[in-house]
Order: sequence, then C-alpha cells, then structure tokens
Amino acid sequence: MAGWLDIMGVGAPTTVQDAGRPGQMHHGVPPGGAWVPELLALANRAVGNPWGAAALETFGKLELRGRGRRTRVSVDGRTFSVADGEVFTVPAPESASVRYVAVDGGLAVPEMLGGRGTLLVARLGGHQGRLLRPGDALPLGEGGGTPETLELGDALDVTAPIRVMLGPDLERFGAATRASLLADTFTVSPASDRVGMRLRGTALAHGDEGAGTSRPMVRGAIQVTLSGEPIVLGPDHPTTGGYPLIATVIHADWGRLCARRPGTPVRFVAVSMRGAREAWRQHLERFRPTV
Repeated sequence: MAGWLDIMGVGAPTTVQDAGRPGQMHHGVPPGGAWVPELLALANRAVGNPWGAAALETFGKLELRGRGRRTRVSVDGRTFSVADGEVFTVPAPESASVRYVAVDGGLAVPEMLGGRGTLLVARLGGHQGRLLRPGDALPLGEGGGTPETLELGDALDVTAPIRVMLGPDLERFGAATRASLLADTFTVSPASDRVGMRLRGTALAHGDEGAGTSRPMVRGAIQVTLSGEPIVLGPDHPTTGGYPLIATVIHADWGRLCARRPGTPVRFVAVSMRGAREAWRQHLERFRPTV
C-alpha cells in the first residue's frame, strides 16, 4: 500500500538526504550525502532500510504525519509506529547538530543523477530541490527489510580530536601557521552550512589570494581564505577551488566533526595515509552493512 509522509511544521532547515551522488564531479555536481553519515545509518538500519536510503535531515523541530499506511519511524535509531493519519513531533536535535528521521521503505522521491538527496546549491533532488516546508508530501517506499541496531560508541565523541592528513599545500604556510593548526583549539562557527564548516580561532596566515589555478575539491578539505579563516568543505562543496589547502579531514571523521554544534571546540591531529585507511576500514565495518 502506498504511503506518504506529510510535513506539518518545520522549525529549522530540513531536507531529504541519502548516501549522496558519488561519481558526478565531472558534471560539476558535488557528492552530497548526509551531514553526519553515522546518524543516517543509525536511523535507516533501525527500520530495516539500507544505510543510505533517503531520509529527513533536520536541524530543528519537526511536526509530521504518516498517511496511507501504518509507518515504522526511526529518529536517530529510536523507533516507534505511526498509524494512518497520525501526527507526531520530532524534537530538535539535543546532543548532535542534526537529526535524521527514517521511515520503513525510505522516502521514494525521484532519483536524479544516482541519488535522491537534496542539493540546494543546484536546486536538485529531494523535494523540488529545496528546503521542506509545511504542506509538502513525500512518497514512501515499500518496507519489509530486517531492522538492525547499530552502536555509535565513540564515533561522534565531541571531545575527540579530528584526524587530518596534512597538505597538499603546506609550502604556502609558514612553520608557525602549520604548528598552529595542530596545537591550537578552534570552535565551530554559526555561519557553517552544508557547503562548508567555518572555524573560529587562530588565523592561519598564508598571503595567497586564491588566484591560482582552480583544481578539484573533496569533502573534508580544509581550505584557508585570505583572512586566515579555515573552512572544512562539506558534502555540498564546490567542485573546484583555488584557495590553499592546509590539510584534509579523513573520511572516517566527517561525522565526528559535523555532529558538533556551533561553539563546540575542534582540535586536529595529523595521521598518515595508512592510519587514515585503517580508520576507514574500521568505520565501514561498524556503519556500512552490505544491505
């Protein structure tokens, strides 16, 4: 039986997000994907969906209604059943910066370029390529998968340092600036969004005006503006850029960083390529089931 998830009230930016659109950079389309992938996996697996199925990503309180069938709902892995026509409230995120609401069968919005998630910068995917608002109705897929409980452990520990690989532009930064990246504490700026997380703290001076040849960017790259402000590129990052890159957050720590609210401290620690690969292997074992 077909079902719908009706948006009754929205307290903060909310979009449909999924595992992203890898492999589309050559078309000028960033990979997208969840701001905190671990929480998306947690919510989806709790109702039997593949970890990267389309779900709601919200930064605030939501009022929703299930319509057309009984629906199994997961809010960050906590599950409950919603009767046909029942209205329910999803509280604003408490400990993390964002929250995920998954339903059994996933949100069956149209797939575009290999993904269903919303890419606001291109007005692509999700529901009409935009933020959700009251009155929107999202179609539901067919459920039936086997629920699974995932354990976060320390994956989103806000006190843990964020692991980075240094470079590739270390020669553009003086010795004192390079040392500051690893020795000083930064804080998450309220100006952060899905394009990039801005960090407040020590200015990372370099004198490069960003006039160099543009090159491909990746999520996690720490781009430093002329003012010295570091910006950690997010899932909706520009596909190219010219400002120097002092380091890159390893894949396994994307969620650990992005789960932090504005004002939360951020410290960096350097790891090797081998360390980054081992961290990602362990991460996959915990959060990326094959189904």
